[in-house]
Amino acid sequence: MMNTQQLMDSALALAGLKEMPQDSGISHPGENIKKVLMGVDMDTPELLLARELGYDCVVTHHPRNTNIDMLKVMDAHILKLEALGLPRNRAQKLLAERKDELSYGQHVSNSRRSESAAKLLNMPFMSIHTPADVISEARVQSFLDEKFADKPDTKLDDIVKAIEEIDEYKNSARKPVIRVGGKDSYAGKIYVLMSGLTGPGPEITKAYFEAGVGTLILMHIPEKDVKAVKEQKTGNVIVAGHMSSDSVGLNAIAKKWAESGIEVTMMSGIVS
Repeated sequence: MMNTQQLMDSALALAGLKEMPQDSGISHPGENIKKVLMGVDMDTPELLLARELGYDCVVTHHPRNTNIDMLKVMDAHILKLEALGLPRNRAQKLLAERKDELSYGQHVSNSRRSESAAKLLNMPFMSIHTPADVISEARVQSFLDEKFADKPDTKLDDIVKAIEEIDEYKNSARKPVIRVGGKDSYAGKIYVLMSGLTGPGPEITKAYFEAGVGTLILMHIPEKDVKAVKEQKTGNVIVAGHMSSDSVGLNAIAKKWAESGIEVTMMSGIVS
């Protein structure tokens, strides 16, 4: 048995994080947890389902408690770009516009909907977003680094085929797709970008390319950003897939919990 804090600490440790990011949290704590119901998107219906089926805790990937400081998670791009050679102040200014854009939607969101339901049901409820994304990012990056080490002629089609070798992508209904570039486009430096709250926007994407990245591997990207990146004529973008990419990290966390005797049932978008 574990409590919600122990479950969270285990996920953070697996991701190599020392502090809980603002897009993750324990909305309603609980003790003596043996059975967890986990999904990409879990809300009031899933909380009711968990109670009906006898689960002790519900875990959602996408956050339901909208922390007012959640956009600070995007500052991870500043450090990522600095490691690639872009000055920290430059990355901060480029990111500011994207954070401002997202702040409008966050400001009007219903930030306590799921949390209030969990409390009324007395159902332990928590969200694990960045830890799972960090794990996914690291594992896919490591896989591709090993796959294409010392292969400068790697093309985008090679990367797509390689990603599909990973179970979560192989078993997903939505396969990896090239959004910017073509099958025969040279990949250059391959950089997996799956953490940082959400898509960084075209200006930050451009900064990664200008810092030496040839191909970005993303979970998702909106059409308007694809158009902007194509107009920039800088680099390539492969969308690995949203649910499948989230699943890589979530499956790793579930496996870790299972090693401690926790029974974890996956639903709501998680690909095994």
